[in-house]
Amino acid sequence: MAKQPANCARCPFKIADRLCREAQGKSPDFCPTANLQELVGQSLDEYRTHDDLHEFARQASIQESSGYGNHDQGYENVRPIKSRIEEIIEFAERMDYKKLGMAFCIGLRKEAQAIEKLIGARGFEMVTVVCKVGRSSKQIIGLDRSEQIDPAKDEAMCNPVLQAMVLNREKTDFNILLGLCVGHDSLFFKYSEALCTVLAVKDRLLGHNPLAAVYNLDSYYRALK
Repeated sequence: MAKQPANCARCPFKIADRLCREAQGKSPDFCPTANLQELVGQSLDEYRTHDDLHEFARQASIQESSGYGNHDQGYENVRPIKSRIEEIIEFAERMDYKKLGMAFCIGLRKEAQAIEKLIGARGFEMVTVVCKVGRSSKQIIGLDRSEQIDPAKDEAMCNPVLQAMVLNREKTDFNILLGLCVGHDSLFFKYSEALCTVLAVKDRLLGHNPLAAVYNLDSYYRALK
């Protein structure tokens, strides 16, 4: 009988009791830890055979741990002590990166300016590219005027492929995404040669805090269900 597709979001067991956390833990029928040991092995082979991937993963786990305090008081008592911007800077320092790229939305230009100054002041060379780089018409990708934000005039398209290409040409060590739209971020990930992280995602309605809708699914955002 074929195993069910992985669906960890529906795991019914407490964190401490799960197979993905404990060797003798519990698992539902759709548990990938229980069902996909061949893939587990393949993934670990990637870490073993690629030194750059191994070091990146090692430093990422060290960064994860450093984001918590009270380690000596046990898992139930740890608390967060660092913001994401701090962790991005620290991780780049751990990896000994020199040149960082930032692809940002023009709607977050003020934030981008502040971030560029902050990270640059920590000794990194910054390369930053706005979403409207190239000033190419949305008509090139087949949009009618009626499908634009402002149908009264020609609009410049967001060009995440070009954003990635600019950073690729500059051979950035690590790229930061700031507020790219849904879909545009996907294209940037596809074309970026350097590994990427996200500082903030686009959410026009909720001040770039998309989880606010999730936290209120049983109240103000119940209509989404």
